[in-house]
Amino acid sequence: MSMLDWNTYRGQVLDGVGEIGKLSPDTVRGYMTLGGAGAKTGRLDAKTRELIALAVAVSLRCDGCIVVHATQAKKLGATKEEVAEALGVAISLNAGAALVYSTRTIDAFDAAV
Repeated sequence: MSMLDWNTYRGQVLDGVGEIGKLSPDTVRGYMTLGGAGAKTGRLDAKTRELIALAVAVSLRCDGCIVVHATQAKKLGATKEEVAEALGVAISLNAGAALVYSTRTIDAFDAAV
C-alpha cells in the first residue's frame, strides 16, 4: 500500500509548475538555470546529484521534490539501497542539526530573564 498516489501527484506538481511558468516565465526559467548549473561542471554524475537532491528534499520536507527526484533517480539507475544510504545521510544531518539547535535553545533558556 502506498501512502500517496505518487505518479498522479507528480503530474499535479508538474502541471502546477507549468501554470506558474505561464504566469511568471522568468521565475521558472531562473529555477531551471539553477537546476542545470551543477550538471554543466561534470564533477558529479546525474545519479549522484539526484541522490543528493533526495536527501535535501527530505530535509526540506518537500513532497514535490521527493517525487520528481525519486523518479529521475530511478530512471538513472539508482537502487533502493543507494536511495536508503542517501536518506541515511539526511537523517543523520537532521539529527545533528537538532542537536546543535538544542544547544542554542539551552543557551537562550539560560539567558532568559
